[in-house]
Amino acid sequence: MENFGDLVTYFTYDYVQRALFVGVLVASSAALLGVTLVLKRLSMIGDGLSHVGFGAMALALVLHWAPIAVAMPVVMVAAFFLLRLGENSFIKGDVAVAMISGSSLALGLLLAGSVNVNINSFLFGSILAMGKEDAILGAVLALMVLGVCGFCYHTIFAITFDEEFVHAVGAPIRLYKSVIGMMVAVIIVVGMRIMGALLISSLIIFPGVIAMRVCGSFWGVMRSAVVISVVNFIVGMIVSIVWNLQPGASIVLVHTVVFVVVWVLRR
Repeated sequence: MENFGDLVTYFTYDYVQRALFVGVLVASSAALLGVTLVLKRLSMIGDGLSHVGFGAMALALVLHWAPIAVAMPVVMVAAFFLLRLGENSFIKGDVAVAMISGSSLALGLLLAGSVNVNINSFLFGSILAMGKEDAILGAVLALMVLGVCGFCYHTIFAITFDEEFVHAVGAPIRLYKSVIGMMVAVIIVVGMRIMGALLISSLIIFPGVIAMRVCGSFWGVMRSAVVISVVNFIVGMIVSIVWNLQPGASIVLVHTVVFVVVWVLRR
């Protein structure tokens, strides 16, 4: 970009506005879920599910099926499996995530190599290449996640801080945890189109971690995480446009810089 006028003109294009609209919704949803994952020490699940999503999308390419139609149920099943497996005393949650993550990524690379497909868009995202159908689907799914988070706020709060109490009062805690896992799976699959399989977990984890350095209450952290995620997403998009950089990487680096600055100031 040569000047500010060129930047303003660039944001008048339909595909840029489409990317920003879907990106803001996904960033907001990812931030809300990320707070719970970080506080529950389940942050690595996002990384593991993104690798599962990559393997599922590679399988869809081999079978000539719609990638999202294949990846969504596969990642949901993986989320349910990881949450249940994490409760097993023999295989701990972090071990289960590492095993499934590595296996899925290896399978995805082998399958993608067999059909001679450029996998960069799956690994690192291609938000500006998002079509109208993908944008509509992504927006609807992100809005559904936001709605569920708002409706189940008190339940999510209870599960996050006192899971034993929720179990003691007879609430179906496994069902609630499964719903949270399903929402994470939805955001992972939708977010892969924006950030890629290798970077989407950063969009989930960074906002919550930054917000926790700023706020002391759960409600404050949730609100701050959404604001931080959206602002960093927009700034990252601007940086990628001005300097012609990869959008997903730019967004993650903006989050990294903000985290370092907040950490230094809090110190």
